[in-house]
Amino acid sequence: MSLFSKLFGGGSTAGGAKEGEAVEYNGFTIQPAAQPQKGQWLTAGIIRKEIAGEMKEHRFLRADTHASAEAANDFAVMKGRQIIDEQGDRLFRD
Repeated sequence: MSLFSKLFGGGSTAGGAKEGEAVEYNGFTIQPAAQPQKGQWLTAGIIRKEIAGEMKEHRFLRADTHASAEAANDFAVMKGRQIIDEQGDRLFRD
């Protein structure tokens, strides 16, 4: 099983990802999804956008750790905005 499948495959489960509230930003949706690791929480999330009638998504995982899932999710929204600002629609290139 791939790393992303392990991290994102189960959605919000006990011991798994803890999703925060999705945020709209410049036509994109950022879904924070903090990942537990050794008593801390990793910054992670999914950036989505509908392009030509198809929903595209980009998953990201950072090594940044936080004491709570809420802090990790808040930071994931900031990182998601930064990724969108830097890459825009190029994020979904094949």
